[in-house]
Amino acid sequence: MTKTKKICYLAMLTALYVVLSAFLKVSIIGNIQPDFGYLAFTVALCMFGSIGAVVGVLGCSLESILFSAYGFAPGWAVANLFIGLGCGAVFKLSKSFWVRVIAIVFYCALGLLCAKTSIECFMYQIPLAVKLPKNMVAFGMDAVMMIFGLGLNRLVNHD
Repeated sequence: MTKTKKICYLAMLTALYVVLSAFLKVSIIGNIQPDFGYLAFTVALCMFGSIGAVVGVLGCSLESILFSAYGFAPGWAVANLFIGLGCGAVFKLSKSFWVRVIAIVFYCALGLLCAKTSIECFMYQIPLAVKLPKNMVAFGMDAVMMIFGLGLNRLVNHD
């Protein structure tokens, strides 16, 4: 695949991430919702490995800047960077569905429960006991969305 084609795919998947995240909203707890953009993020990671992290970081950043009442969310961007780099590397090394599921759970936990929680507690002076339970819900929903994305990619690409 040429560089131009890769950039076009990454741009289209980023746009899809933004559209899915911005317009498919179902609130669960507070402002935590299943992020359907993670479907596009997972497909990007399956296609491009760690370079697909660009889709998660840019998609999340653009969606929060353009459509969120809260503005840019650095915790989400850093969490998606951790998730993208880690899962992307594992996805390039292994085509095993279950290895990829384990990677999703591990890197979502690392990104959301460690990085995002730490950043938000520090930046906004939110107590850990308040922020961690909400991020645990976000972790569960985002991991499930990524696993659905993995299944979707498996159906489409037969791998």
